[in-house]
Amino acid sequence: MFWTLYTYTPWNPQNKGKLAQVRLKSIKDKFGSTYPIISQQFLKDLYKNISKYDHYIHTKSIKRIIDPSNKDYSIQYWNLIWAMDAKERIYQFLVQRKEAKNKINIIIVALAPPQVVELIEKYQRDALLKILSLLNSPKQIKFLKLLFAQGKSLAETQQQFKIDKDDLQKIKMANYLKRQPNIEGQWFPNYAPKCPICGNFMKELEGYRFMFRKWVCPTCGYEKYQK
Repeated sequence: MFWTLYTYTPWNPQNKGKLAQVRLKSIKDKFGSTYPIISQQFLKDLYKNISKYDHYIHTKSIKRIIDPSNKDYSIQYWNLIWAMDAKERIYQFLVQRKEAKNKINIIIVALAPPQVVELIEKYQRDALLKILSLLNSPKQIKFLKLLFAQGKSLAETQQQFKIDKDDLQKIKMANYLKRQPNIEGQWFPNYAPKCPICGNFMKELEGYRFMFRKWVCPTCGYEKYQK
């Protein structure tokens, strides 16, 4: 049961402009039937460290989030915490910010790498609380990056601009029809003949369509018969 996240990594010049894939294991089953929720204070302490220390940073880089059932999520209100401690152990937490009763709760949805997952599976809440405390301890952290959404998700962008060939052809035809001159003020081409005197389009007189047609210029009054 893995979540998949796609993010830019602006701190890595070798992958500039390229998306990195991060796979994280869902921890819903590790804490009963719900995801663990932590208080808003954790995020406040994280923001405080970001404002005070250079090795704590935040950046907008997340472009796509997919759950274990291959469902795309809106990337707003999601964060990835990506950190390394002084012993060079990596921690990756996928969290969702959710507002309830004027408070923002942090829902921990998935973790990586496997060593962290194994630790949580074995010691559960005790291990989770110790790791969260560690993440907010600047002297014990080598770096911590708090990633946010960057614009709309890739999935939303693709849906917004998805037009099949038939729809595109209809759009082109509609635009073509709108560009055609028409004295009737309707959106279809005008095939009326032009007046040889003044050059304006002539108007067909109703009731003259059996055997022959009669045209009259509404500008100068010139008349023309057509079989």
